[in-house]
Amino acid sequence: MSILSQPRFRFMLGAFAFVVILTLIWQRPFVQNSRAASTEGGLAMTSHDMTEHSPLRKDPALIQLLHSISTTSEYFINYPLPPSEFGKMGKRLQILRDWIEASENRRITTEQAEFLRDRVDKTVLSLFPYLRDPNQASDTSLSHLRQRFEPGAKGIVIPTGRKTFRYACHLIGNLRDTLGSKLPIEIVYTGDSDLPSEYRDFITRLSSDITTVDITQVFDDTTLDLQHGGWAIKTFATLASRYEQVLLLDADAVFLQAPEAILDHHNGYRTTGTLLFHDRLLWQGAFKERHEWWEKQLEHQTPSQALSKSLVYNEGYAEECDAGLVVLDKSRVHVLLGILHVCWQNTKLVREEWTYKMGYGDKESWWFGLELSGAEYSFEDHYGGMLGALNDDGSRVCSFTIAHVDEHDKLIWYNGSLLKNKLVNATAFEIPTHWMLDGIWEKGATKPDPSCMKGAMIRETSEEEKG
Repeated sequence: MSILSQPRFRFMLGAFAFVVILTLIWQRPFVQNSRAASTEGGLAMTSHDMTEHSPLRKDPALIQLLHSISTTSEYFINYPLPPSEFGKMGKRLQILRDWIEASENRRITTEQAEFLRDRVDKTVLSLFPYLRDPNQASDTSLSHLRQRFEPGAKGIVIPTGRKTFRYACHLIGNLRDTLGSKLPIEIVYTGDSDLPSEYRDFITRLSSDITTVDITQVFDDTTLDLQHGGWAIKTFATLASRYEQVLLLDADAVFLQAPEAILDHHNGYRTTGTLLFHDRLLWQGAFKERHEWWEKQLEHQTPSQALSKSLVYNEGYAEECDAGLVVLDKSRVHVLLGILHVCWQNTKLVREEWTYKMGYGDKESWWFGLELSGAEYSFEDHYGGMLGALNDDGSRVCSFTIAHVDEHDKLIWYNGSLLKNKLVNATAFEIPTHWMLDGIWEKGATKPDPSCMKGAMIRETSEEEKG
């Protein structure tokens, strides 16, 4: 057997060619690094260049560049990544982001834009086969998905099934009747067995502008198995929603301000198109394997501003993100591609082999997918606080919930439902009287035991918040 026919040598040769191709791409102004891209990026064309018989169409350098993009696309399609390669998937999405931004550059011709969109669609479909519409015989694409989004539309997405239905109904009452939110609501479920028609009819009658979406009728469920995926439905509900700007809520979330406040006023969200909320600071140093794996996936990437400020990442705490509320603007390309990474992490094979072993459910997939794909994202300024009642000696605030604040340190939402402890007693409600930020967490040992926070200023909830 000659050395040229050996699989390992062919792979090394292909990898070397791939590096050369990428070098050509990055060196050309047509497809710039996304962080440096601007309206002046792309080929320097004049109005004469845009004509049907433009000599630029025969430009050898341009032909070589487009050929390189085509070759890179074929490489991505022919060499799929194993489920462990989170970092490499992020790099592929960064390249796809540049192709998309280049295809939307007004300086290129219609023919060139169509070529780039075609390569993007074929490549994305190979990376994320769930994007196929189960109701269409032909292949669908990222372009088709983006056409689902209603320009400028803002709304709330609540995934729920029979098990969390009660909390979803509480949440709708909280949003509509108590806070007066006018945002439309999508209830997302996975087939009739998850949320039967009588449940759907009931919840849509609770208020106006509530619709239901069967996620298995939007995406091909073959590689997802969302009916048995637990938290995984959340990421795909975000991607499937017709809203461009999505507030994804867990059914057991409770709001103390109308969620419009985030979309209209939160500076971090308005700047980056994303807003995530921090989890509790717990178990420092207890998950070294998780941190080593995070670092390995990020070893070829400069940490983002958000990650550089992370106490979890830099000081070895357990969990970064409380995914009970995630806010995303899908009209921004960097956000949309970040969501594709998050969704990939929640596909059946990847979540079972890696995502849900290296973290608790979908929590860490949100920031990790945005980080690895090079998307900008913002986090709540504080780590998760405590909202509940004083303990017997008045030194701690204790409860079964996690509290979150806006940019002015005013309570905006908490998770855990209106019940005092939903896991133990389905009839006991509680009105929180006190709360605390930036204290030290004391985690309850068992489900009946509350967690507490100590060591920081104890604050009383206002009469408005109690009301």
